[in-house]
Amino acid sequence: MQQIQIQPEGDHAVVVSFGKENNSVVRAGVRMLARALAEQPLKGMVEYIPAFTSVTVIYDPVLVYKEAEGQALGSGTLLPYEIVVGKLDALVQTLQEQQVPPESVVCIPVCYGGEFGPDLEGVAALSGLSVEEVISIHHGVPYQVHMLGFAPGFPYLGGMDRRIAAPRKATPRLFVPAGSVGIAGEQTGVYPISTPGGWQLIGRTPAALFLPDRQPPALLKAGDMLRFYPITRREYETWEGTSP
Repeated sequence: MQQIQIQPEGDHAVVVSFGKENNSVVRAGVRMLARALAEQPLKGMVEYIPAFTSVTVIYDPVLVYKEAEGQALGSGTLLPYEIVVGKLDALVQTLQEQQVPPESVVCIPVCYGGEFGPDLEGVAALSGLSVEEVISIHHGVPYQVHMLGFAPGFPYLGGMDRRIAAPRKATPRLFVPAGSVGIAGEQTGVYPISTPGGWQLIGRTPAALFLPDRQPPALLKAGDMLRFYPITRREYETWEGTSP
Protein backbone atom coordinates (compact mmCIF):
# COMPACT_ATOMS: atom_id res chain seq x y z
CA MET A 1 0.00 0.00 0.00
CA GLN A 2 2.88 2.35 -0.69
CA GLN A 3 0.93 4.35 -3.31
CA ILE A 4 -1.87 5.47 -1.01
CA GLN A 5 -2.86 9.10 -1.55
CA ILE A 6 -5.43 11.17 0.33
CA GLN A 7 -6.78 14.17 -1.58
CA PRO A 8 -9.73 16.59 -1.29
CA GLU A 9 -12.82 16.14 -3.46
CA GLY A 10 -14.69 19.42 -3.16
CA ASP A 11 -15.27 21.03 0.22
CA HIS A 12 -16.78 18.09 2.10
CA ALA A 13 -15.25 14.92 0.67
CA VAL A 14 -11.89 13.16 0.64
CA VAL A 15 -10.65 10.49 -1.77
CA VAL A 16 -8.30 7.78 -0.51
CA SER A 17 -6.58 6.26 -3.58
CA PHE A 18 -4.75 2.93 -3.33
CA GLY A 19 -3.15 3.10 -6.79
CA LYS A 20 -3.99 3.70 -10.42
CA GLU A 21 -4.09 0.07 -11.55
CA ASN A 22 -7.13 -2.07 -10.79
CA ASN A 23 -5.45 -5.18 -9.40
CA SER A 24 -5.94 -7.57 -6.47
CA VAL A 25 -3.66 -5.62 -4.09
CA VAL A 26 -5.43 -2.33 -4.77
CA ARG A 27 -8.87 -3.93 -4.47
CA ALA A 28 -7.85 -5.52 -1.15
CA GLY A 29 -6.91 -2.06 0.16
CA VAL A 30 -10.29 -0.67 -0.89
CA ARG A 31 -12.13 -3.53 0.82
CA MET A 32 -10.09 -3.21 4.01
CA LEU A 33 -10.69 0.53 4.34
CA ALA A 34 -14.40 0.09 3.57
CA ARG A 35 -14.66 -2.52 6.31
CA ALA A 36 -12.74 -0.31 8.75
CA LEU A 37 -15.06 2.63 8.06
CA ALA A 38 -18.12 0.41 8.51
CA GLU A 39 -16.82 -0.84 11.85
CA GLN A 40 -15.29 2.45 13.04
CA PRO A 41 -17.14 5.31 11.29
CA LEU A 42 -15.40 8.66 11.59
CA LYS A 43 -17.19 11.30 13.64
CA GLY A 44 -18.98 13.57 11.17
CA MET A 45 -18.79 11.07 8.30
CA VAL A 46 -21.92 11.08 6.13
CA GLU A 47 -21.06 8.04 4.00
CA TYR A 48 -18.20 6.24 2.28
CA ILE A 49 -18.20 5.09 -1.35
CA PRO A 50 -15.87 2.25 -2.44
CA ALA A 51 -14.84 2.34 -6.12
CA PHE A 52 -12.40 0.45 -8.37
CA THR A 53 -9.21 1.85 -6.82
CA SER A 54 -10.36 4.29 -4.15
CA VAL A 55 -12.75 5.08 -1.33
CA THR A 56 -14.46 8.47 -1.16
CA VAL A 57 -15.41 9.68 2.30
CA ILE A 58 -18.12 12.35 2.47
CA TYR A 59 -18.29 14.34 5.69
CA ASP A 60 -20.19 17.18 7.32
CA PRO A 61 -17.60 19.95 7.98
CA VAL A 62 -19.63 21.49 10.83
CA LEU A 63 -20.04 18.16 12.64
CA VAL A 64 -16.35 17.33 12.15
CA TYR A 65 -15.27 20.64 13.66
CA LYS A 66 -17.75 20.45 16.56
CA GLU A 67 -16.67 16.90 17.36
CA ALA A 68 -13.00 17.88 17.41
CA GLU A 69 -13.56 21.14 19.31
CA GLY A 70 -11.97 21.04 22.72
CA GLN A 71 -9.73 18.12 21.78
CA ALA A 72 -6.07 18.39 20.86
CA LEU A 73 -6.89 17.74 17.23
CA GLY A 74 -9.42 20.58 17.19
CA SER A 75 -7.25 23.30 18.66
CA GLY A 76 -8.78 25.84 16.31
CA THR A 77 -5.89 25.86 13.89
CA LEU A 78 -7.00 22.90 11.79
CA LEU A 79 -9.62 22.95 9.07
CA PRO A 80 -12.29 20.20 9.01
CA TYR A 81 -10.56 18.77 5.93
CA GLU A 82 -7.27 18.53 7.80
CA ILE A 83 -9.00 16.86 10.74
CA VAL A 84 -10.58 14.23 8.46
CA VAL A 85 -7.30 13.61 6.63
CA GLY A 86 -5.51 13.15 9.94
CA LYS A 87 -8.02 10.55 11.11
CA LEU A 88 -8.05 8.76 7.76
CA ASP A 89 -4.26 8.67 7.64
CA ALA A 90 -4.18 7.10 11.10
CA LEU A 91 -6.83 4.57 10.06
CA VAL A 92 -5.00 3.67 6.85
CA GLN A 93 -1.81 3.00 8.81
CA THR A 94 -3.61 0.26 10.76
CA LEU A 95 -4.77 -1.58 7.62
CA GLN A 96 -1.39 -3.22 7.04
CA GLU A 97 -1.84 -5.12 10.30
CA GLN A 98 -5.28 -6.45 9.35
CA GLN A 99 -6.45 -9.46 7.40
CA VAL A 100 -8.26 -8.92 4.10
CA PRO A 101 -11.98 -9.45 4.85
CA PRO A 102 -13.48 -12.67 3.41
CA GLU A 103 -15.56 -12.36 0.27
CA SER A 104 -19.29 -13.01 0.40
CA VAL A 105 -20.53 -15.13 -2.52
CA VAL A 106 -23.97 -14.33 -3.96
CA CYS A 107 -25.55 -16.64 -6.56
CA ILE A 108 -28.02 -15.07 -8.99
CA PRO A 109 -30.26 -16.99 -11.43
CA VAL A 110 -30.47 -15.77 -15.03
CA CYS A 111 -32.89 -16.69 -17.82
CA TYR A 112 -30.78 -16.18 -20.95
CA GLY A 113 -31.96 -15.14 -24.41
CA GLY A 114 -35.44 -14.71 -25.86
CA GLU A 115 -37.31 -11.59 -24.85
CA PHE A 116 -35.08 -11.34 -21.76
CA GLY A 117 -31.85 -11.23 -23.78
CA PRO A 118 -32.58 -9.61 -27.14
CA ASP A 119 -28.87 -9.01 -27.85
CA LEU A 120 -27.64 -12.52 -27.04
CA GLU A 121 -27.52 -13.67 -30.66
CA GLY A 122 -25.73 -10.45 -31.66
CA VAL A 123 -23.08 -10.98 -28.96
CA ALA A 124 -22.61 -14.55 -30.19
CA ALA A 125 -22.19 -13.31 -33.78
CA LEU A 126 -19.63 -10.69 -32.70
CA SER A 127 -17.60 -13.26 -30.77
CA GLY A 128 -17.80 -16.01 -33.39
CA LEU A 129 -19.29 -18.35 -30.82
CA SER A 130 -22.61 -20.13 -30.56
CA VAL A 131 -25.35 -18.82 -28.28
CA GLU A 132 -24.85 -21.85 -26.04
CA GLU A 133 -21.12 -21.12 -25.78
CA VAL A 134 -21.73 -17.48 -24.82
CA ILE A 135 -24.14 -18.56 -22.09
CA SER A 136 -21.72 -21.20 -20.81
CA ILE A 137 -18.80 -18.75 -20.74
CA HIS A 138 -20.87 -16.02 -19.06
CA HIS A 139 -22.05 -18.11 -16.12
CA GLY A 140 -18.89 -20.25 -15.97
CA VAL A 141 -16.75 -17.90 -13.91
CA PRO A 142 -17.19 -15.92 -10.65
CA TYR A 143 -17.26 -12.14 -10.83
CA GLN A 144 -16.10 -9.62 -8.28
CA VAL A 145 -18.23 -6.56 -7.52
CA HIS A 146 -15.78 -3.71 -8.03
CA MET A 147 -18.23 -0.92 -7.24
CA LEU A 148 -21.89 0.13 -7.30
CA GLY A 149 -22.98 3.06 -9.42
CA PHE A 150 -24.84 4.41 -12.47
CA ALA A 151 -28.15 3.39 -10.85
CA PRO A 152 -28.97 2.37 -7.25
CA GLY A 153 -27.37 -1.01 -6.60
CA PHE A 154 -25.94 -1.41 -10.13
CA PRO A 155 -22.88 -3.70 -9.81
CA TYR A 156 -19.82 -3.20 -12.01
CA LEU A 157 -18.44 -6.72 -12.27
CA GLY A 158 -14.87 -7.70 -13.06
CA GLY A 159 -13.56 -10.99 -14.39
CA MET A 160 -15.60 -11.51 -17.57
CA ASP A 161 -14.00 -13.65 -20.28
CA ARG A 162 -12.74 -11.45 -23.13
CA ARG A 163 -14.14 -13.90 -25.69
CA ILE A 164 -17.66 -12.56 -25.10
CA ALA A 165 -16.75 -8.85 -24.86
CA ALA A 166 -19.05 -6.61 -26.91
CA PRO A 167 -19.28 -2.83 -27.40
CA ARG A 168 -22.06 -0.72 -25.98
CA LYS A 169 -24.99 -0.22 -28.33
CA ALA A 170 -24.58 2.74 -30.69
CA THR A 171 -28.05 3.94 -29.68
CA PRO A 172 -29.01 3.25 -26.04
CA ARG A 173 -32.43 1.88 -25.26
CA LEU A 174 -34.82 4.33 -23.61
CA PHE A 175 -36.13 1.55 -21.35
CA VAL A 176 -34.24 -1.43 -19.94
CA PRO A 177 -36.31 -3.62 -17.58
CA ALA A 178 -35.08 -4.21 -14.03
CA GLY A 179 -33.06 -7.41 -13.71
CA SER A 180 -31.63 -7.24 -17.23
CA VAL A 181 -28.12 -8.71 -17.49
CA GLY A 182 -25.87 -6.89 -19.92
CA ILE A 183 -22.40 -6.73 -21.42
CA ALA A 184 -20.44 -3.57 -22.24
CA GLY A 185 -16.84 -3.91 -23.35
CA GLU A 186 -15.15 -6.44 -21.07
CA GLN A 187 -17.62 -5.91 -18.24
CA THR A 188 -20.94 -7.43 -17.34
CA GLY A 189 -23.58 -6.07 -14.99
CA VAL A 190 -27.20 -6.21 -13.89
CA TYR A 191 -29.75 -3.39 -14.05
CA PRO A 192 -31.35 -3.33 -10.54
CA ILE A 193 -34.07 -0.90 -11.65
CA SER A 194 -35.74 -0.02 -14.94
CA THR A 195 -33.76 2.72 -16.66
CA PRO A 196 -32.38 3.77 -20.04
CA GLY A 197 -29.17 1.95 -20.94
CA GLY A 198 -26.79 0.98 -23.71
CA TRP A 199 -25.42 -2.41 -22.60
CA GLN A 200 -25.95 -5.51 -24.76
CA LEU A 201 -28.75 -7.45 -23.04
CA ILE A 202 -28.23 -11.22 -22.88
CA GLY A 203 -30.67 -12.28 -20.14
CA ARG A 204 -32.64 -11.27 -17.09
CA THR A 205 -32.67 -12.28 -13.45
CA PRO A 206 -35.86 -12.50 -11.38
CA ALA A 207 -33.84 -11.64 -8.25
CA ALA A 208 -34.42 -8.23 -6.67
CA LEU A 209 -31.03 -6.46 -6.52
CA PHE A 210 -32.40 -3.21 -5.10
CA LEU A 211 -35.36 -2.74 -2.76
CA PRO A 212 -35.69 0.71 -1.09
CA ASP A 213 -37.38 -0.77 1.99
CA ARG A 214 -34.74 -3.47 2.54
CA GLN A 215 -31.75 -2.89 4.85
CA PRO A 216 -29.39 -2.52 3.19
CA PRO A 217 -31.39 -1.68 0.04
CA ALA A 218 -28.74 -3.08 -2.34
CA LEU A 219 -28.28 -6.85 -2.42
CA LEU A 220 -24.59 -6.54 -3.38
CA LYS A 221 -21.70 -4.49 -2.06
CA ALA A 222 -18.20 -3.78 -3.33
CA GLY A 223 -15.93 -6.75 -2.72
CA ASP A 224 -18.64 -9.42 -2.98
CA MET A 225 -18.26 -12.32 -5.39
CA LEU A 226 -21.17 -13.04 -7.73
CA ARG A 227 -22.01 -16.21 -9.61
CA PHE A 228 -24.68 -16.46 -12.30
CA TYR A 229 -26.50 -19.71 -13.03
CA PRO A 230 -28.98 -20.37 -15.84
CA ILE A 231 -32.67 -21.07 -15.25
CA THR A 232 -35.67 -21.73 -17.49
CA ARG A 233 -38.55 -19.36 -18.19
CA ARG A 234 -40.77 -21.39 -15.85
CA GLU A 235 -38.17 -21.11 -13.06
CA TYR A 236 -37.89 -17.38 -13.75
CA GLU A 237 -41.61 -16.92 -13.14
CA THR A 238 -41.35 -18.91 -9.90
CA TRP A 239 -38.38 -16.86 -8.68
CA GLU A 240 -39.62 -13.43 -9.77
CA GLY A 241 -39.37 -10.73 -7.10
CA THR A 242 -37.43 -12.83 -4.62
CA SER A 243 -33.95 -12.35 -3.12
CA PRO A 244 -31.19 -14.97 -3.49
